[in-house]
Amino acid sequence: MQNLTVIKIGGNVIDNETSLTTFLEKFADLPTPKILIHGGGKIATKTAEKLGISTQMVEGRRITDQAMLEVAMMVYAGLINKNIVAQLQARGSRALGLTGADLDLIRADKRPVKAVDYGWVGDVKSINVAQLDYLLKGNITPVFCALSHNGQGQMLNTNADTIASEVAIAMSDLYAVNLVFCFEKRGVLLDVNDESSVINQLNDSDYQMLKSQGAIHSGMIPKLDNAFAAIRAGVKKVIIRAPEIADSQGTTILG
Repeated sequence: MQNLTVIKIGGNVIDNETSLTTFLEKFADLPTPKILIHGGGKIATKTAEKLGISTQMVEGRRITDQAMLEVAMMVYAGLINKNIVAQLQARGSRALGLTGADLDLIRADKRPVKAVDYGWVGDVKSINVAQLDYLLKGNITPVFCALSHNGQGQMLNTNADTIASEVAIAMSDLYAVNLVFCFEKRGVLLDVNDESSVINQLNDSDYQMLKSQGAIHSGMIPKLDNAFAAIRAGVKKVIIRAPEIADSQGTTILG
């Protein structure tokens, strides 16, 4: 079975020009097939502030009203996505910038209102595996931003870690998938202020314990929830690490 690399980069990498350049140089050199998924929440927050739009977060997840959805579409699908695609093209990658609506690649359902009303936030319903595989076989590198659609004309803001996990899971029927979550830390840390406290391997029981103790919180929760969902669903390998360190380092997620 052919290897497929799926990498997600977060806003903290995107915000730092040096980190982003370093990452894109390494990503461009990776063998195909490969898929890149990016967030950009910090830039979206800053843009919203300039427009007088407030940002609300619940456990690392963004509340998306109509105004914030419009900001997300502008920032994710426009500013960030096309900047990344242009830089990859300059490095010889046949990159194609995408939202989930393009080619009907990622459909989602609007998240039901329960204890929290997340607004126009989508939970992934399906990945168009055949169409995505067609792009990969054409030596095209898909570059997804954190937007999906419901198939009825409505765009939805969807957590980039979730998109990465769901894409990796869906493609694992056709490929041996390596899923990498890249962010500003060297891995999952026991102490967020101590870069040397990287947890080399993390299983679900230890994760639940660290979460209950408050050692893991905020944006790391959805990232790890998606990492464990991927490894349980047949993804070959899941790693959480900084963009500048080797795949052999960071935190390996155990099933």
